Amino acid sequence: MKFSGLQKTSLVDFPNRVASVLFTPGCNLRCPFCHNWRVVLDPKPPFLNEEAALRILDERRGFVDSVVVSGGEPTIHRDLPKFLEKLKERGFTVKLDTNGFNSHMLEDCLPFVDFVALDVKTSLGKYERLGAKDTGEFVCTVDMLKTGKVSYEFRATVVPGFVDAEDVPSMGELVRGAKAFVFQQFVPGDTLDKSFDLVKPYSPECIMSFAESMRKYVENVTLRV
Repeated sequence: MKFSGLQKTSLVDFPNRVASVLFTPGCNLRCPFCHNWRVVLDPKPPFLNEEAALRILDERRGFVDSVVVSGGEPTIHRDLPKFLEKLKERGFTVKLDTNGFNSHMLEDCLPFVDFVALDVKTSLGKYERLGAKDTGEFVCTVDMLKTGKVSYEFRATVVPGFVDAEDVPSMGELVRGAKAFVFQQFVPGDTLDKSFDLVKPYSPECIMSFAESMRKYVENVTLRV
């Protein structure tokens, strides 16, 4: 595998852990509010190869014991399960971030991860605006994670126009019975579609009202705002 970057230390990407974060290039969606659009659209060298990434992580072992693989979208890379297996063999606790549109690849990865964060970006009817022609794979991923084979959270970045009050019940029905759902604040600036640079985020009070609606479907709903 190759990576577009490595963040040596993060206190926010893995709940309750200090982690290093690897970013994979490319993505199978085109979210207009994406902040990592350079990695998505036109990833450029120099890339960090797998051997170098593992060497850096080994050197960091005294400072961090966890690794997050994020993107872009990690599951578009066919070597992902083998790489995750190497992380586990080295004793790391592993978290995988995904948009859920490659359920078969994710299933192959589950034996080698400790935690999965799945982005629930909007209601199913709006996913076409993100470049998704079909949401079947995504629904399969949601159902797979709800079986509890691995610890997970569903998370939504509350982008106005994509996560509005009328979208929350539809999203709730999709994830009904899930263990955990997180609403994250949208931060405008340097987005794929420059019009989203000017979008005014929801107030914390508004996001709290979304959380109250989601609690009809998921008992454990938290906010990161």
